[in-house]
Amino acid sequence: MSNPSSQPLAGARSVLIILTAMNLLNYVDRYVPSAVKELVKADLHLTDTQTALPLTSFVWVYMLASPIFGALADRVSRPRLIAAGVLLWSLATAGAALCTSFTSFLIARSLVGVGEAAYATLAPAMLSDLYPADRRNAILTRFYIAIPVGSALGFVLGGFVGARWGWQAAFLVAGLPGIIAAAFAWRMADPPRVVSVEEGAAPQPSWGSALRILAANRPFVTAVAGYTAVTFASGALADWYPSYLHRSIGMDVGRAGMVVGGTAVLGGLGGTILGGILADRIQQRTRQPYLAVASSSMALAVAFTAASLLLRNEAAVIACIFFAQFFMWFYNGPINALIANATGSALRARAFALSILAIHLFGDSISPTIVGRLSDILAAAGRVEPLATALWLVPVSMAVGAAIWAWGWRRLPETAAS
Repeated sequence: MSNPSSQPLAGARSVLIILTAMNLLNYVDRYVPSAVKELVKADLHLTDTQTALPLTSFVWVYMLASPIFGALADRVSRPRLIAAGVLLWSLATAGAALCTSFTSFLIARSLVGVGEAAYATLAPAMLSDLYPADRRNAILTRFYIAIPVGSALGFVLGGFVGARWGWQAAFLVAGLPGIIAAAFAWRMADPPRVVSVEEGAAPQPSWGSALRILAANRPFVTAVAGYTAVTFASGALADWYPSYLHRSIGMDVGRAGMVVGGTAVLGGLGGTILGGILADRIQQRTRQPYLAVASSSMALAVAFTAASLLLRNEAAVIACIFFAQFFMWFYNGPINALIANATGSALRARAFALSILAIHLFGDSISPTIVGRLSDILAAAGRVEPLATALWLVPVSMAVGAAIWAWGWRRLPETAAS
């Protein structure tokens, strides 16, 4: 049955806290490798392309496993699946400290993707069942605040620990706390699926039916299409920007990680919060407030990202990357709330699974390697600052995402929440 009340279900707050903490650890783990990229490259004797491939392999496994967990959510306890996933990714992260070759490092980072797929697919769907539609943007905004904070901690922690005790220590510090988080997840209760009046008591649709329904869902397709372009940009930016600061601006590895991490946590935290607030504030002023906020803010992020690649003054570059991250993160809560509201509970876990599949298949699973490969090609051709040139793919991809969301803002009818 539907939940017309504006009140959350019992235990919702504790589940929100646990899942948000896991989201933070998720992104700490994801960006520690980027912070220590130059150290791993030197120690394992890798090329730029090889240093990007572990992130690509992680994302490929992550995105391919996501639909599997989306289907399992219909039959298995979601908290138990999440707990198993968190435990696996934590052990795989810590295990990377034992790697002595490119192959073993690649395998360790790939296994992280299996664990994270369980968590990232199921957590937003659980929160959507715990909270009514009119509160989902605010709740998912809080949940996704952990992304910039966790990303920042990954860069700062990785840069600090890696510079002092080696990249192996950074992976140990990032991986071990997840074992504690898995224990908390195991004890969570699985909330009942909130079913809309339109869904009634209908059985769960098959994957074939689900794909057809979601493909015809224009708000869902528009949200995910823009999300994919932005994820392409953010994946390349996060993985390569510390190296860019090291090579082109002259920062040491530790300082580069601190700069990227610091601007991510300050800009990302402020942007995520303000984006969620603005999206709710303009609900009555435009038919697609979530797309309005996402497209407008991303256009500003494009301008500041481009400026950060044009300037060479350290202070100016830091200011530009701060504002780029500030405006880039506005979309996080609103776009994920749109995905939740545009899909009923019977499809919601699979909608998030397909969103994860799409944004990574065409987004950050390929962008770090594309940038790394382009950098290698330009370097071989004798191009000055090849990495800086390759990174121009970032603002271009951001602009594509902003354009897609702007189209949806102007063309799509109001989305009815379910």
